[in-house]
Amino acid sequence: MNALPAFRAPRWAPLAALLTTSVLLTACGSGDDSSSGSSRPKSGGTLTFAVGSDAGCVDPQQVGSNESIYSVRQTVDSLTDQDPRTGKIVPWLAKSWDINADATEFTFHLRSGVTFSDGSRLTAQVVKDNFDAVPKLGALGVLAQGYLSGVKSTTAVDPLTVKVTFKEPNAQFIQATSTHSLGIESSASVKKTPQQKCSDGVIGSGPFVLKQYVQNQSITLARRTGYDWGSSLWSKQGEAYLDKLIFKVVPEAGVRAGSLQSGQVDAISSVGKANEAALGGGQVTLLRRANPGVVFGLGVNNSRPLLKDVKVRQAILAAIDRKQITDTVFPTGTQPATSVLAHTTPDYTDLSSGLAFDAAKAKSALEAAGWKAGSDGIRAKDGKKLSLTISWFPNAATNQPALELVQQQLKAVGIDVVLKQGQVSQFATTLQGGDFDLVWSNVTRSDPDILRTSFSTQLANFYRLPATSLDAALSGQAATTDTAKREQLVDEAQKLIVQNAYNVPVVELQTQLAVSKKVHSLDFDSGSRIQLHDTWIG
Repeated sequence: MNALPAFRAPRWAPLAALLTTSVLLTACGSGDDSSSGSSRPKSGGTLTFAVGSDAGCVDPQQVGSNESIYSVRQTVDSLTDQDPRTGKIVPWLAKSWDINADATEFTFHLRSGVTFSDGSRLTAQVVKDNFDAVPKLGALGVLAQGYLSGVKSTTAVDPLTVKVTFKEPNAQFIQATSTHSLGIESSASVKKTPQQKCSDGVIGSGPFVLKQYVQNQSITLARRTGYDWGSSLWSKQGEAYLDKLIFKVVPEAGVRAGSLQSGQVDAISSVGKANEAALGGGQVTLLRRANPGVVFGLGVNNSRPLLKDVKVRQAILAAIDRKQITDTVFPTGTQPATSVLAHTTPDYTDLSSGLAFDAAKAKSALEAAGWKAGSDGIRAKDGKKLSLTISWFPNAATNQPALELVQQQLKAVGIDVVLKQGQVSQFATTLQGGDFDLVWSNVTRSDPDILRTSFSTQLANFYRLPATSLDAALSGQAATTDTAKREQLVDEAQKLIVQNAYNVPVVELQTQLAVSKKVHSLDFDSGSRIQLHDTWIG
Protein backbone atom coordinates (compact mmCIF):
# COMPACT_ATOMS: atom_id res chain seq x y z
CA MET A 1 0.00 0.00 0.00
CA ASN A 2 1.26 3.47 -0.79
CA ALA A 3 2.42 5.42 2.23
CA LEU A 4 0.02 7.99 3.59
CA PRO A 5 1.02 11.31 5.16
CA ALA A 6 1.94 11.21 8.80
CA PHE A 7 0.23 13.39 11.36
CA ARG A 8 0.68 17.10 10.80
CA ALA A 9 2.25 18.33 14.02
CA PRO A 10 5.95 18.98 13.55
CA ARG A 11 6.06 20.93 16.79
CA TRP A 12 4.93 17.78 18.56
CA ALA A 13 8.39 16.24 18.82
CA PRO A 14 8.12 15.16 22.48
CA LEU A 15 4.95 13.15 21.86
CA ALA A 16 6.32 11.76 18.62
CA ALA A 17 9.35 10.49 20.51
CA LEU A 18 7.10 9.03 23.16
CA LEU A 19 5.10 7.11 20.58
CA THR A 20 8.08 5.65 18.76
CA THR A 21 9.68 3.96 21.76
CA SER A 22 11.14 0.71 20.50
CA VAL A 23 9.17 -2.47 20.99
CA LEU A 24 11.43 -5.53 21.06
CA LEU A 25 10.58 -8.36 18.70
CA THR A 26 11.54 -11.99 19.20
CA ALA A 27 10.08 -13.28 15.94
CA CYS A 28 8.70 -11.88 12.74
CA GLY A 29 6.18 -13.32 10.33
CA SER A 30 6.03 -16.90 9.13
CA GLY A 31 6.97 -18.32 5.80
CA ASP A 32 10.26 -16.75 4.67
CA ASP A 33 9.57 -16.96 0.94
CA SER A 34 13.22 -16.63 -0.05
CA SER A 35 14.23 -19.69 1.96
CA SER A 36 11.16 -21.82 1.44
CA GLY A 37 11.34 -21.70 -2.33
CA SER A 38 7.67 -20.76 -2.53
CA SER A 39 6.11 -18.96 -5.43
CA ARG A 40 4.80 -15.43 -5.39
CA PRO A 41 1.88 -14.60 -3.09
CA LYS A 42 -1.44 -15.79 -4.45
CA SER A 43 -5.08 -15.27 -3.61
CA GLY A 44 -7.51 -17.94 -2.48
CA GLY A 45 -7.70 -20.73 0.03
CA THR A 46 -8.83 -21.24 3.61
CA LEU A 47 -6.68 -20.81 6.69
CA THR A 48 -7.79 -23.05 9.56
CA PHE A 49 -6.47 -21.91 12.94
CA ALA A 50 -6.90 -23.93 16.15
CA VAL A 51 -7.17 -21.84 19.32
CA GLY A 52 -7.44 -23.00 22.91
CA SER A 53 -10.51 -21.12 24.10
CA ASP A 54 -13.44 -18.88 23.26
CA ALA A 55 -14.28 -15.73 25.22
CA GLY A 56 -17.98 -16.04 24.41
CA CYS A 57 -18.02 -12.73 22.54
CA VAL A 58 -17.33 -11.60 18.98
CA ASP A 59 -17.32 -7.84 19.50
CA PRO A 60 -13.75 -6.48 19.20
CA GLN A 61 -14.56 -3.59 21.52
CA GLN A 62 -15.43 -6.03 24.31
CA VAL A 63 -13.06 -8.97 23.77
CA GLY A 64 -9.97 -9.13 25.99
CA SER A 65 -8.82 -12.73 25.50
CA ASN A 66 -5.98 -13.08 22.99
CA GLU A 67 -7.39 -16.24 21.44
CA SER A 68 -10.63 -14.48 20.51
CA ILE A 69 -8.84 -11.29 19.48
CA TYR A 70 -6.99 -13.28 16.80
CA SER A 71 -10.23 -13.71 14.88
CA VAL A 72 -12.39 -10.67 15.65
CA ARG A 73 -9.50 -8.25 15.02
CA GLN A 74 -9.77 -9.11 11.32
CA THR A 75 -13.30 -7.65 11.09
CA VAL A 76 -12.56 -4.06 12.15
CA ASP A 77 -10.13 -1.32 11.21
CA SER A 78 -8.73 1.32 13.57
CA LEU A 79 -8.02 5.00 13.12
CA THR A 80 -4.28 4.32 13.39
CA ASP A 81 -1.88 1.39 13.51
CA GLN A 82 1.31 0.79 15.49
CA ASP A 83 4.48 -0.56 13.95
CA PRO A 84 5.49 -3.63 16.03
CA ARG A 85 9.16 -3.08 15.22
CA THR A 86 9.47 0.60 16.14
CA GLY A 87 6.33 1.45 18.14
CA LYS A 88 5.59 4.29 15.70
CA ILE A 89 1.95 5.26 15.18
CA VAL A 90 1.02 5.26 11.48
CA PRO A 91 -2.10 5.95 9.35
CA TRP A 92 -4.99 3.54 8.83
CA LEU A 93 -8.57 4.85 8.64
CA ALA A 94 -7.19 8.26 9.54
CA LYS A 95 -4.84 9.52 6.84
CA SER A 96 -3.46 12.18 9.17
CA TRP A 97 -4.11 13.82 12.53
CA ASP A 98 -3.36 16.97 14.51
CA ILE A 99 -2.65 17.19 18.23
CA ASN A 100 -2.78 20.45 20.17
CA ALA A 101 0.06 21.66 22.37
CA ASP A 102 -1.16 20.12 25.64
CA ALA A 103 -2.55 16.86 24.22
CA THR A 104 -6.17 17.62 25.05
CA GLU A 105 -7.43 17.78 21.45
CA PHE A 106 -6.91 15.11 18.79
CA THR A 107 -8.26 15.88 15.32
CA PHE A 108 -8.39 12.98 12.83
CA HIS A 109 -8.72 13.45 9.06
CA LEU A 110 -10.44 10.34 7.73
CA ARG A 111 -9.87 8.57 4.44
CA SER A 112 -12.65 8.95 1.92
CA GLY A 113 -14.40 6.02 0.27
CA VAL A 114 -14.27 3.65 3.26
CA THR A 115 -17.38 1.52 3.70
CA PHE A 116 -18.60 -1.03 6.22
CA SER A 117 -19.68 -4.48 5.09
CA ASP A 118 -23.34 -3.38 5.18
CA GLY A 119 -22.55 -0.72 2.56
CA SER A 120 -22.71 2.27 4.92
CA ARG A 121 -19.91 4.83 4.77
CA LEU A 122 -17.27 5.75 7.32
CA THR A 123 -17.85 9.34 8.45
CA ALA A 124 -16.84 11.51 11.35
CA GLN A 125 -20.30 10.97 12.81
CA VAL A 126 -19.78 7.20 12.85
CA VAL A 127 -16.52 7.63 14.78
CA LYS A 128 -18.30 9.95 17.20
CA ASP A 129 -21.10 7.41 17.64
CA ASN A 130 -18.54 4.70 18.43
CA PHE A 131 -16.67 6.73 21.02
CA ASP A 132 -19.86 8.05 22.61
CA ALA A 133 -21.14 4.48 23.03
CA VAL A 134 -18.02 3.00 24.63
CA PRO A 135 -18.92 4.03 28.23
CA LYS A 136 -22.14 1.99 27.88
CA LEU A 137 -20.34 -1.28 27.06
CA GLY A 138 -20.36 -2.51 30.65
CA ALA A 139 -18.07 -5.06 32.25
CA LEU A 140 -16.54 -6.41 29.04
CA GLY A 141 -15.59 -3.00 27.69
CA VAL A 142 -13.12 -2.01 30.38
CA LEU A 143 -10.15 -1.55 28.03
CA ALA A 144 -12.02 0.70 25.61
CA GLN A 145 -13.53 2.63 28.51
CA GLY A 146 -10.10 3.20 30.01
CA TYR A 147 -8.71 4.51 26.73
CA LEU A 148 -11.54 7.06 26.51
CA SER A 149 -11.71 8.02 30.16
CA GLY A 150 -11.70 11.77 30.64
CA VAL A 151 -13.26 12.56 27.25
CA LYS A 152 -15.01 15.91 27.29
CA SER A 153 -16.53 15.64 23.83
CA THR A 154 -16.24 14.01 20.42
CA THR A 155 -17.22 16.30 17.57
CA ALA A 156 -17.87 15.69 13.88
CA VAL A 157 -16.22 18.83 12.52
CA ASP A 158 -17.18 17.92 8.95
CA PRO A 159 -18.02 14.62 7.21
CA LEU A 160 -14.40 13.41 7.27
CA THR A 161 -12.96 15.26 10.27
CA VAL A 162 -13.53 14.21 13.87
CA LYS A 163 -12.15 15.92 16.98
CA VAL A 164 -11.80 14.22 20.37
CA THR A 165 -11.37 16.60 23.31
CA PHE A 166 -10.24 15.51 26.76
CA LYS A 167 -10.76 17.33 30.05
CA GLU A 168 -7.05 16.95 30.82
CA PRO A 169 -3.92 16.14 28.79
CA ASN A 170 -4.00 12.53 27.59
CA ALA A 171 -0.75 11.51 25.92
CA GLN A 172 -1.74 7.84 25.66
CA PHE A 173 -4.77 8.37 23.44
CA ILE A 174 -3.08 8.32 20.03
CA GLN A 175 -1.71 4.82 20.74
CA ALA A 176 -5.13 3.77 22.03
CA THR A 177 -6.63 4.52 18.63
CA SER A 178 -4.47 1.74 17.14
CA THR A 179 -5.97 -0.97 19.34
CA HIS A 180 -8.71 -3.48 18.53
CA SER A 181 -10.64 -2.13 21.53
CA LEU A 182 -11.24 1.12 19.65
CA GLY A 183 -11.84 -0.60 16.30
CA ILE A 184 -14.53 1.30 14.42
CA GLU A 185 -17.93 -0.34 13.92
CA SER A 186 -20.89 0.70 11.79
CA SER A 187 -23.66 2.91 13.16
CA ALA A 188 -26.02 -0.08 13.02
CA SER A 189 -23.71 -2.06 15.28
CA VAL A 190 -23.24 0.83 17.69
CA LYS A 191 -27.00 0.92 18.24
CA LYS A 192 -27.09 -2.71 19.40
CA THR A 193 -26.81 -3.67 23.06
CA PRO A 194 -23.42 -4.96 24.24
CA GLN A 195 -24.99 -8.40 24.65
CA GLN A 196 -26.30 -8.39 21.07
CA LYS A 197 -22.88 -7.38 19.74
CA CYS A 198 -21.22 -10.18 21.71
CA SER A 199 -23.51 -12.91 20.44
CA ASP A 200 -24.24 -11.69 16.90
CA GLY A 201 -21.00 -9.90 16.02
CA VAL A 202 -20.60 -6.45 14.52
CA ILE A 203 -20.47 -4.79 11.12
CA GLY A 204 -16.94 -3.57 10.57
CA SER A 205 -14.93 -2.12 7.70
CA GLY A 206 -12.18 -4.73 8.07
CA PRO A 207 -10.71 -7.09 5.46
CA PHE A 208 -12.82 -10.02 6.68
CA VAL A 209 -16.51 -10.41 7.56
CA LEU A 210 -18.01 -12.61 10.26
CA LYS A 211 -20.02 -15.41 8.65
CA GLN A 212 -20.71 -17.75 11.53
CA TYR A 213 -20.11 -17.95 15.27
CA VAL A 214 -20.78 -21.14 17.23
CA GLN A 215 -19.84 -20.45 20.84
CA ASN A 216 -17.05 -22.68 22.18
CA GLN A 217 -16.72 -24.32 18.75
CA SER A 218 -15.73 -22.03 15.90
CA ILE A 219 -15.62 -18.60 14.30
CA THR A 220 -15.77 -18.39 10.49
CA LEU A 221 -14.76 -15.28 8.54
CA ALA A 222 -14.91 -14.55 4.80
CA ARG A 223 -12.84 -12.14 2.71
CA ARG A 224 -14.43 -8.72 2.29
CA THR A 225 -15.04 -7.99 -1.39
CA GLY A 226 -13.91 -4.53 -2.47
CA TYR A 227 -11.74 -3.85 0.60
CA ASP A 228 -9.22 -1.11 -0.26
CA TRP A 229 -8.23 0.90 2.85
CA GLY A 230 -5.78 -1.22 4.78
CA SER A 231 -3.16 -0.09 7.27
CA SER A 232 -0.15 1.72 5.88
CA LEU A 233 1.95 -1.08 7.42
CA TRP A 234 0.48 -3.76 5.16
CA SER A 235 2.33 -4.84 2.03
CA LYS A 236 -0.70 -5.79 -0.08
CA GLN A 237 -3.10 -3.24 -1.47
CA GLY A 238 -6.80 -3.99 -1.72
CA GLU A 239 -8.48 -7.20 -0.65
CA ALA A 240 -6.88 -9.86 1.52
CA TYR A 241 -5.37 -12.95 -0.12
CA LEU A 242 -7.32 -15.60 1.77
CA ASP A 243 -10.92 -16.48 0.90
CA LYS A 244 -11.84 -17.75 4.34
CA LEU A 245 -10.59 -17.98 7.93
CA ILE A 246 -11.82 -20.69 10.30
CA PHE A 247 -10.91 -20.52 13.99
CA LYS A 248 -11.64 -23.84 15.72
CA VAL A 249 -11.75 -24.06 19.51
CA VAL A 250 -9.53 -26.99 20.57
CA PRO A 251 -8.83 -26.77 24.31
CA GLU A 252 -6.16 -29.51 24.57
CA ALA A 253 -2.65 -28.41 23.55
CA GLY A 254 -1.68 -31.91 22.46
CA VAL A 255 -4.72 -32.23 20.23
CA ARG A 256 -3.97 -28.86 18.63
CA ALA A 257 -0.39 -29.96 17.94
CA GLY A 258 -1.52 -33.26 16.49
CA SER A 259 -4.05 -31.50 14.27
CA LEU A 260 -1.30 -29.29 12.85
CA GLN A 261 1.07 -32.19 12.28
CA SER A 262 -1.63 -34.17 10.47
CA GLY A 263 -2.59 -31.22 8.27
CA GLN A 264 -6.11 -30.84 9.70
CA VAL A 265 -5.29 -27.24 10.63
CA ASP A 266 -2.77 -24.72 9.31
CA ALA A 267 -1.82 -22.91 12.53
CA ILE A 268 -2.28 -23.27 16.28
CA SER A 269 -2.09 -20.96 19.27
CA SER A 270 -0.68 -21.50 22.76
CA VAL A 271 1.91 -24.10 21.85
CA GLY A 272 2.57 -26.24 24.90
CA LYS A 273 6.11 -26.77 26.15
CA ALA A 274 5.66 -30.53 25.80
CA ASN A 275 4.86 -30.14 22.10
CA GLU A 276 7.74 -27.86 21.11
CA ALA A 277 10.19 -30.60 20.18
CA ALA A 278 7.71 -32.40 17.97
CA LEU A 279 6.64 -29.20 16.22
CA GLY A 280 9.99 -27.44 15.96
CA GLY A 281 11.04 -28.81 12.61
CA GLY A 282 9.92 -30.28 9.35
CA GLN A 283 6.87 -28.53 7.95
CA VAL A 284 6.13 -26.30 10.96
CA THR A 285 7.48 -22.89 12.01
CA LEU A 286 7.38 -21.72 15.64
CA LEU A 287 6.74 -17.98 16.09
CA ARG A 288 7.38 -16.24 19.40
CA ARG A 289 6.88 -12.72 20.73
CA ALA A 290 6.67 -11.40 24.29
CA ASN A 291 3.44 -9.52 24.92
CA PRO A 292 3.81 -5.94 26.13
CA GLY A 293 1.63 -4.72 29.00
CA VAL A 294 0.81 -6.08 32.46
CA VAL A 295 2.43 -9.48 32.94
CA PHE A 296 0.67 -12.65 33.99
CA GLY A 297 0.36 -12.76 37.74
CA LEU A 298 -2.00 -12.66 40.67
CA GLY A 299 -4.41 -9.76 40.61
CA VAL A 300 -5.01 -8.99 44.28
CA ASN A 301 -8.39 -7.99 45.71
CA ASN A 302 -6.89 -5.45 48.08
CA SER A 303 -10.20 -5.05 49.95
CA ARG A 304 -10.29 -8.65 51.21
CA PRO A 305 -9.66 -8.79 55.00
CA LEU A 306 -6.62 -11.07 54.70
CA LEU A 307 -5.16 -9.11 51.79
CA LYS A 308 -5.56 -5.64 53.28
CA ASP A 309 -2.40 -6.44 55.26
CA VAL A 310 0.59 -5.40 53.18
CA LYS A 311 2.75 -7.97 54.97
CA VAL A 312 0.57 -10.80 53.71
CA ARG A 313 0.69 -9.44 50.18
CA GLN A 314 4.47 -8.99 50.39
CA ALA A 315 4.84 -12.54 51.70
CA ILE A 316 2.99 -13.87 48.66
CA LEU A 317 5.27 -11.80 46.42
CA ALA A 318 8.42 -13.22 48.03
CA ALA A 319 7.18 -16.83 48.23
CA ILE A 320 6.84 -17.32 44.49
CA ASP A 321 9.76 -18.84 42.62
CA ARG A 322 9.20 -17.30 39.19
CA LYS A 323 12.11 -19.02 37.51
CA GLN A 324 10.92 -22.47 38.57
CA ILE A 325 7.45 -21.74 37.18
CA THR A 326 8.80 -20.33 33.92
CA ASP A 327 11.30 -23.14 33.33
CA THR A 328 8.84 -25.89 34.24
CA VAL A 329 5.65 -24.78 32.56
CA PHE A 330 6.16 -22.16 29.89
CA PRO A 331 7.48 -22.30 26.32
CA THR A 332 11.15 -21.82 25.49
CA GLY A 333 12.21 -18.18 25.70
CA THR A 334 9.57 -17.13 28.24
CA GLN A 335 10.96 -14.78 30.88
CA PRO A 336 10.05 -14.51 34.57
CA ALA A 337 8.39 -11.22 35.48
CA THR A 338 10.87 -8.52 36.44
CA SER A 339 8.22 -5.81 36.92
CA VAL A 340 4.47 -5.48 36.72
CA LEU A 341 5.13 -4.49 33.08
CA ALA A 342 6.72 -6.78 30.50
CA HIS A 343 10.14 -5.77 29.23
CA THR A 344 8.68 -5.08 25.77
CA THR A 345 6.54 -2.25 27.16
CA PRO A 346 7.75 1.35 26.68
CA ASP A 347 9.14 2.84 29.93
CA TYR A 348 9.52 -0.57 31.59
CA THR A 349 11.66 -0.61 34.75
CA ASP A 350 13.68 -3.65 35.85
CA LEU A 351 12.52 -4.44 39.40
CA SER A 352 13.85 -7.99 39.50
CA SER A 353 15.50 -7.45 42.88
CA GLY A 354 12.09 -6.68 44.37
CA LEU A 355 10.65 -9.84 42.84
CA ALA A 356 13.36 -12.24 43.99
CA PHE A 357 12.27 -15.58 45.43
CA ASP A 358 12.91 -15.55 49.19
CA ALA A 359 10.95 -18.08 51.24
CA ALA A 360 12.64 -16.98 54.48
CA LYS A 361 11.54 -13.38 53.85
CA ALA A 362 7.99 -14.54 53.19
CA LYS A 363 7.86 -16.53 56.43
CA SER A 364 9.32 -13.63 58.39
CA ALA A 365 6.69 -11.24 57.02
CA LEU A 366 3.90 -13.62 57.99
CA GLU A 367 5.37 -14.10 61.47
CA ALA A 368 5.54 -10.32 61.90
CA ALA A 369 1.87 -10.11 60.89
CA GLY A 370 0.94 -12.61 63.61
CA TRP A 371 0.42 -15.69 61.43
CA LYS A 372 1.77 -18.77 63.24
CA ALA A 373 2.36 -22.15 61.62
CA GLY A 374 0.05 -24.94 62.75
CA SER A 375 0.72 -28.68 62.99
CA ASP A 376 -0.22 -29.06 59.32
CA GLY A 377 2.14 -26.27 58.29
CA ILE A 378 -0.67 -23.84 57.44
CA ARG A 379 -0.56 -20.61 59.37
CA ALA A 380 -3.39 -19.28 61.51
CA LYS A 381 -4.21 -16.20 63.56
CA ASP A 382 -7.05 -15.71 66.02
CA GLY A 383 -8.36 -19.16 65.18
CA LYS A 384 -8.58 -18.44 61.44
CA LYS A 385 -6.42 -20.21 58.89
CA LEU A 386 -4.50 -18.29 56.25
CA SER A 387 -6.44 -19.63 53.29
CA LEU A 388 -6.92 -17.87 49.96
CA THR A 389 -8.64 -18.73 46.69
CA ILE A 390 -7.07 -18.09 43.29
CA SER A 391 -9.68 -17.73 40.55
CA TRP A 392 -8.51 -18.72 37.10
CA PHE A 393 -9.86 -19.28 33.61
CA PRO A 394 -8.78 -21.82 30.96
CA ASN A 395 -7.74 -19.39 28.22
CA ALA A 396 -4.20 -20.79 28.12
CA ALA A 397 -2.89 -24.32 28.64
CA THR A 398 -0.18 -23.01 30.98
CA ASN A 399 -2.61 -21.54 33.51
CA GLN A 400 -3.39 -24.64 35.55
CA PRO A 401 0.14 -26.10 35.82
CA ALA A 402 1.55 -22.66 36.64
CA LEU A 403 -0.99 -22.16 39.41
CA GLU A 404 -0.42 -25.64 40.78
CA LEU A 405 3.22 -24.65 41.30
CA VAL A 406 2.14 -21.35 42.87
CA GLN A 407 -0.12 -23.36 45.17
CA GLN A 408 2.81 -25.56 46.23
CA GLN A 409 5.15 -22.60 46.74
CA LEU A 410 2.67 -20.71 48.91
CA LYS A 411 1.91 -23.82 50.94
CA ALA A 412 5.64 -24.12 51.66
CA VAL A 413 5.50 -20.82 53.60
CA GLY A 414 2.22 -21.63 55.32
CA ILE A 415 -0.46 -20.22 52.99
CA ASP A 416 -3.29 -22.55 51.99
CA VAL A 417 -4.46 -21.97 48.41
CA VAL A 418 -7.61 -23.22 46.71
CA LEU A 419 -7.70 -23.07 42.91
CA LYS A 420 -11.11 -22.12 41.51
CA GLN A 421 -11.68 -22.56 37.78
CA GLY A 422 -14.29 -20.48 35.96
CA GLN A 423 -15.43 -20.14 32.37
CA VAL A 424 -13.45 -17.76 30.15
CA SER A 425 -16.61 -15.74 29.52
CA GLN A 426 -16.92 -15.12 33.29
CA PHE A 427 -13.59 -13.34 33.67
CA ALA A 428 -14.83 -9.75 33.30
CA THR A 429 -17.90 -10.26 35.45
CA THR A 430 -15.76 -11.87 38.16
CA LEU A 431 -13.58 -8.78 38.28
CA GLN A 432 -16.54 -6.45 38.21
CA GLY A 433 -18.36 -8.32 40.98
CA GLY A 434 -15.29 -8.46 43.21
CA ASP A 435 -15.98 -12.00 44.43
CA PHE A 436 -12.36 -13.17 44.40
CA ASP A 437 -9.26 -13.12 46.57
CA LEU A 438 -6.66 -13.47 43.84
CA VAL A 439 -7.18 -13.83 40.09
CA TRP A 440 -4.70 -15.09 37.49
CA SER A 441 -4.62 -12.47 34.75
CA ASN A 442 -2.67 -10.25 32.41
CA VAL A 443 -3.47 -7.36 30.06
CA THR A 444 -1.68 -6.71 26.75
CA ARG A 445 -1.00 -3.20 25.48
CA SER A 446 1.99 -1.47 23.89
CA ASP A 447 1.76 1.55 26.16
CA PRO A 448 2.49 1.93 29.89
CA ASP A 449 -0.87 3.62 30.40
CA ILE A 450 -2.18 0.07 30.82
CA LEU A 451 -1.11 0.56 34.45
CA ARG A 452 -3.66 3.35 34.86
CA THR A 453 -6.37 1.30 33.20
CA SER A 454 -5.63 -1.59 35.55
CA PHE A 455 -4.79 0.05 38.87
CA SER A 456 -6.13 3.59 39.12
CA THR A 457 -8.80 4.02 41.79
CA GLN A 458 -10.29 6.73 39.57
CA LEU A 459 -11.28 4.17 36.91
CA ALA A 460 -12.88 0.72 37.27
CA ASN A 461 -10.54 -0.27 40.14
CA PHE A 462 -11.37 -3.96 39.83
CA TYR A 463 -8.55 -4.80 42.25
CA ARG A 464 -10.03 -2.55 44.95
CA LEU A 465 -6.87 -0.60 45.66
CA PRO A 466 -7.07 2.18 48.27
CA ALA A 467 -6.48 5.76 47.14
CA THR A 468 -2.73 6.42 47.50
CA SER A 469 0.07 8.35 45.82
CA LEU A 470 -0.08 5.70 43.08
CA ASP A 471 -3.10 7.51 41.66
CA ALA A 472 -1.11 10.70 41.19
CA ALA A 473 1.66 8.87 39.35
CA LEU A 474 -0.81 7.09 37.08
CA SER A 475 -2.83 10.17 36.21
CA GLY A 476 0.33 12.23 35.86
CA GLN A 477 1.95 9.93 33.29
CA ALA A 478 -1.19 10.07 31.16
CA ALA A 479 -1.27 13.85 31.30
CA THR A 480 2.33 14.89 30.72
CA THR A 481 3.70 15.70 27.29
CA ASP A 482 7.27 15.56 28.61
CA THR A 483 8.73 12.16 27.69
CA ALA A 484 11.33 12.22 30.48
CA LYS A 485 8.69 13.15 33.05
CA ARG A 486 6.39 10.42 31.83
CA GLU A 487 9.15 7.84 32.08
CA GLN A 488 9.83 8.95 35.67
CA LEU A 489 6.16 8.68 36.63
CA VAL A 490 5.76 5.26 35.01
CA ASP A 491 8.89 4.15 36.89
CA GLU A 492 7.37 5.44 40.15
CA ALA A 493 4.09 3.65 39.48
CA GLN A 494 5.81 0.32 38.82
CA LYS A 495 7.81 0.60 42.03
CA LEU A 496 4.75 1.47 44.13
CA ILE A 497 2.80 -1.50 42.75
CA VAL A 498 5.62 -3.96 43.40
CA GLN A 499 6.75 -2.57 46.75
CA ASN A 500 3.21 -2.62 48.12
CA ALA A 501 2.34 -5.89 46.33
CA TYR A 502 -0.88 -4.44 44.97
CA ASN A 503 -0.31 -7.02 42.24
CA VAL A 504 1.90 -10.14 42.25
CA PRO A 505 3.78 -10.37 38.92
CA VAL A 506 4.82 -13.91 37.97
CA VAL A 507 5.69 -14.42 34.28
CA GLU A 508 5.77 -12.49 31.05
CA LEU A 509 3.20 -13.78 28.62
CA GLN A 510 4.90 -14.94 25.44
CA THR A 511 2.72 -15.59 22.44
CA GLN A 512 3.92 -18.76 20.75
CA LEU A 513 2.25 -19.96 17.59
CA ALA A 514 2.98 -22.95 15.39
CA VAL A 515 2.33 -22.42 11.69
CA SER A 516 2.53 -24.74 8.69
CA LYS A 517 5.29 -23.76 6.29
CA LYS A 518 2.73 -23.51 3.52
CA VAL A 519 1.37 -20.42 5.34
CA HIS A 520 3.23 -17.20 4.53
CA SER A 521 3.31 -13.69 6.03
CA LEU A 522 1.39 -14.46 9.18
CA ASP A 523 2.63 -11.54 11.24
CA PHE A 524 2.46 -10.28 14.81
CA ASP A 525 1.07 -6.83 15.42
CA SER A 526 2.35 -4.49 18.16
CA GLY A 527 0.26 -6.26 20.81
CA SER A 528 1.58 -9.71 19.82
CA ARG A 529 -1.72 -10.61 18.22
CA ILE A 530 -1.95 -11.43 14.52
CA GLN A 531 -2.84 -9.59 11.34
CA LEU A 532 -4.03 -11.79 8.46
CA HIS A 533 -4.64 -9.38 5.58
CA ASP A 534 -1.23 -10.12 4.03
CA THR A 535 -1.29 -13.86 4.84
CA TRP A 536 -1.44 -16.37 2.00
CA ILE A 537 -1.20 -20.11 1.45
CA GLY A 538 0.93 -21.78 -1.18
